[in-house]
Amino acid sequence: MGKMAEKIVELIDEKKVDERIHELAGIISRDYEGKEVRLVGILKGATFFMCELAKRITVPVSIDFMQASSYGGATESSGTVRIRKDLDESIEGKNVIIVEDIVDSGRTLAFLGEFLRSKGAASIRYCTLLDKPDRRVVHLTVDYTGFVIPDKFVVGYGMDYDEKYRNLPYIGVIEFDD
Repeated sequence: MGKMAEKIVELIDEKKVDERIHELAGIISRDYEGKEVRLVGILKGATFFMCELAKRITVPVSIDFMQASSYGGATESSGTVRIRKDLDESIEGKNVIIVEDIVDSGRTLAFLGEFLRSKGAASIRYCTLLDKPDRRVVHLTVDYTGFVIPDKFVVGYGMDYDEKYRNLPYIGVIEFDD
């Protein structure tokens, strides 16, 4: 049996992604006026989104990264969140925004929110480029959402399938031939 062929169908074009990131940065800048914010990007998927977002936020911004996974190499969440890389800097007393590429079950973000609260963050908010609310299995309110999308497997703009397609400048749906 041979490998399944993959095809990418554009879901959200590069211009719309860029415009929405500008809008989110404006909202975050207003919400944190007179304050500093620490963006915590979840590796590897949120890297592209967080970099573009940080460039457009007008209040003082610092960044850090964590790596957490509930997927491994699969297209479905395993349900168990593992921290693979912790923060480099303390977040005690900091206003933290956890930046994610996509939220579906909500398990990873809910877990990370509690984890970072336990490290003394002054506040925790959530920001995601994409949200799949139909897949939510935990109660989680995302504070800043780029796009709500249907329950499709997406790639591009940092999101991957088996480490491929992260570099696409748009968001696409991956389709497999049988």
